[in-house]
Amino acid sequence: MSVYVVPVTNPNLPAALYLPTSPVSAEIEGASIELRRTPDGRTALVAFSALDRLIECCGEHQPWVLVNIEHLGLVHSANPYDVIVLDSPLPEDLRHRAAHV
Repeated sequence: MSVYVVPVTNPNLPAALYLPTSPVSAEIEGASIELRRTPDGRTALVAFSALDRLIECCGEHQPWVLVNIEHLGLVHSANPYDVIVLDSPLPEDLRHRAAHV
């Protein structure tokens, strides 16, 4: 399901979203939100309504961060996106294979 970004918060979104991130590394400070490209060329913020949905759709090794929807503006300013894709399975070839500690 796609949820288009609008100036006001979409009332259909849950109060907080689980966002996939890149694995933590010593070179990067903070979480690096993973964005995806849609087939029509838009930049998508992949988001999940619950942790079990993220694990089911991305695999057990997917790093994540929990973001309250009132902070989506900050996420957007740091990682511009055109659309939010909610609770959508990630293709197997894009899933993280090993846990990063």
